Amino acid sequence: MTTPADLSPAAALLRRQIKWLLLLRVSTLSLLLGVIALLQISLTNLVIAPLPHILIFISAVYIFSIISSLILNHCRDYRLFALLQITMDSIMIGTIVYFSGGSHSIFTFLYFFPVISAGMLLFKSGGLLIATFNLINYALVLSAEYSSPGQILPHSLHMFSRLPDLFWQNITIYGLSFYIVAILSSFLAQRQRHTEDILKQTSQNFDRITLLYKQIFADISSGIITVNNLGIITSFNPAAAQITGYQPMEIIGRPISRLADFPLTSGHEERPVIDIMRQDKQKIPVGYSWAKLNMPEGCDDCRVYTLQDLSRIKEMENKIKQSEKMAAIGEIAAGIAHEFRNPLAAISGAAQVLEQDADTEPGNRTLLKIVLRESQRLESKISNFLQFSKPARPEPQWLSLSGEIAESQDILERGGRLPATCHLETEIPANLECWADPHQFRQVLINLIHNACLALDKEEGIITIRAAETEGRDGKTVSEIMVSDTGCGMDEKTAKQIFTPFFTTREAGTGLGLAIVQQIIEGHGGRITVSAKAGHASTFCIEIPLPS
Repeated sequence: MTTPADLSPAAALLRRQIKWLLLLRVSTLSLLLGVIALLQISLTNLVIAPLPHILIFISAVYIFSIISSLILNHCRDYRLFALLQITMDSIMIGTIVYFSGGSHSIFTFLYFFPVISAGMLLFKSGGLLIATFNLINYALVLSAEYSSPGQILPHSLHMFSRLPDLFWQNITIYGLSFYIVAILSSFLAQRQRHTEDILKQTSQNFDRITLLYKQIFADISSGIITVNNLGIITSFNPAAAQITGYQPMEIIGRPISRLADFPLTSGHEERPVIDIMRQDKQKIPVGYSWAKLNMPEGCDDCRVYTLQDLSRIKEMENKIKQSEKMAAIGEIAAGIAHEFRNPLAAISGAAQVLEQDADTEPGNRTLLKIVLRESQRLESKISNFLQFSKPARPEPQWLSLSGEIAESQDILERGGRLPATCHLETEIPANLECWADPHQFRQVLINLIHNACLALDKEEGIITIRAAETEGRDGKTVSEIMVSDTGCGMDEKTAKQIFTPFFTTREAGTGLGLAIVQQIIEGHGGRITVSAKAGHASTFCIEIPLPS
């Protein structure tokens, strides 16, 4: 059994048309039955078969239609099946015409239905074939009318020449009509099929373009916003939602001025830049362009805006500037190492010799201790400077976070840089590990813990270290380490400059500790951020990617 899903579009269409043909046959026959019954009641001289014969004929047609409908479900050649059905319709119409008066029958017009059906279903060849069959059918009906009673064919073929003029008149007129109707119906059917194909192709192209537009609108990385002539937002793509922080349902129907007042003239800039206020009240730089939007309803001032978040670009520009600055510092560092370190070593060595000399006076011995202390401090600053200007390449390996923190705490305590007022608390799973260079990672922890102690400003406080594996902003798994303190915090301006080289808020600070920390973390492919407000606790957050 052939299912509709297995058929080609043309075969499926023909199958549906055959079903309509069977339905039309039954409905037309039922209508004719009603007309014949009315005519028999109102007209006494009507030429028609007896009612019992009519009922037998109608029953036969109903049974044939039902059987045909059942066979249709198992049919494979729908064109042949349609031709046979239309041929049977023509035979049934010839029977009706013969028993209702022949040349005087009021049902002769029914011959046109099979011709039209053939033209619509089987096109020109089928229409002309059924037109020819109808002509032969009608000729046999008329010849039977003019022959001996009860005979369908005349005694001999030469009797056709003695048939009355009315016979030839009917044959000529109806024959030409059959062929004209066949040609017209097939022409109209072909035009209809061609129009349907074009409409279907156009609809498919439209659906493809619509799908393409939706996909581009949803997937493009640039924000797209459309507004009507009143400046009301009418559409808002996901990229615009990501840039602004507003969801489409929250912003569509609102004025675009809620985001920013976009100037419609860009001056000499190819792509103007404007600061917009995100939903989280964060101000970000956005590059934008706009164009008139030609809408079918004739909106004269509808516009489309494209947005590009420049936050990361600005961040990259700052990093490039800082890299250039660091490159210049690196060139100076080698000279500083030679110019400062050698004299410092000589000064420190001479001071040590004089301090150990028994003849040195106590007052001078005190001064020599100051010289030694300051020389060592200067040596430490130069070492930090050189480390920052020429960072070592990290050699990562798996490290136990709990072990590294414990070792860093021990180093700070032995060096006197972790006073008793600083209480260190950790919230780290026992088996949690990270992928980092041991020496450099330990230096990061020592710097952050020591800075947290200094932020407490000799007051009692708690330094909390938390760690977990989480998903970074690029979708990769990272080790996230957070170092928080209960100090006085810092203002927004200080927080923005905290990683800038040589920036410090302490007189004795070098301004390189946190810059070195940031450099180490970025050398591991990670990032470090600070969350702080004046009068509130500060939190440094480190993300170090894990190997995939």
